[in-house]
Order: sequence, then C-alpha cells, then structure tokens
Amino acid sequence: MKENGRKHGALSPCAACKLLRRRCAPDCVFAPYFPADEPQKFASVHKVFGASNVNKMLQELPEHQRSDAVSSMVYEANARVRDPVYGCVGAISSLQRQIDSLKNQLALAQAEVVHMRMRQFGSTSSNPGTNSADENIASVADAPSKFMPSHHQSKSFFCVDMVDQPNIAESLWSY
Repeated sequence: MKENGRKHGALSPCAACKLLRRRCAPDCVFAPYFPADEPQKFASVHKVFGASNVNKMLQELPEHQRSDAVSSMVYEANARVRDPVYGCVGAISSLQRQIDSLKNQLALAQAEVVHMRMRQFGSTSSNPGTNSADENIASVADAPSKFMPSHHQSKSFFCVDMVDQPNIAESLWSY
C-alpha cells in the first residue's frame, strides 16, 4: 500500500528527497506530488525551477491547488527540457501555425465548392431566353442554397466564414 508517495512499513523517500539525497520527513511537502516511482517527474521540475523555488511555491498555495500547480510545473519543465528556448510557447506557436494552415486549406476548399456550384448553376441555366448571367448570380447570392446548412442560409452565397485574426506568433514577440 502507498500513502503520500511512500510505502507502509519501509520509509522510502519521495522522488524529490531521493534526488536531493536527504531524509524524507513525514510532513515532506514534495511526497504527495512526487512519488518515489516517478523520479523523472521531479528531476525535470528541479532542473528548470529548482527545489527551493518549487518548495516555496507549494507552501504558498492552499493544499487543494497544489496538485494542479505541480501538474503545470511538470508540463512546463518537460516543455523546457524539449525546447530550452521557447518551452510551452514553442508548442503553442507550432499549433497556431497548424491552425492557420488548416484555415487556409479550408478557405481554398470552400472557394472550390463555390466555384463548382457556380459552374453547375451556370450550366443548368444557360438555356436561351433565361435571365442574364448577372441576374442569375444575384438571385443565387440572395436565395438560400439547398447545399448550405441552415445556420449559413442567412449569409451570402459567397461567404467562406473566414475571420482574419492577427498572427498570434508575431504578437508574442512584439514586447
């Protein structure tokens, strides 16, 4: 059985005390969050933040928030070990670039769908004696399309639902 990162009977030190080569006290602040069977967890946090800083942070927090704080520190420390310069921000920037690329791909696909609909509409209404091309386009833009979902029917036929947002990566480095 384990309780607070220690085994009953044997006083196995927590991962923090083991790495710091000190005796693990019964009221050790690290023991509940850095169990002996997960030494890499404390090793990365110690490497990035330092044991005394982690100790201070944990003691300043209410007990119910400490677990979340340790999870955040472990995540940030692991990100810093993988990418010492950018850490979590590097991962966020990479994901933001992927989102921007996917938005561009979606916009191109939506534009292609509009183009195909216009060609289809143009070929079905090119009979002699019908409305002019300008009138046909205007009527398509004003009327809800049977191809559009109901939440898009109030918008123009040519709407591609793209919102230009400032480049997040540039705003991160502008300070």
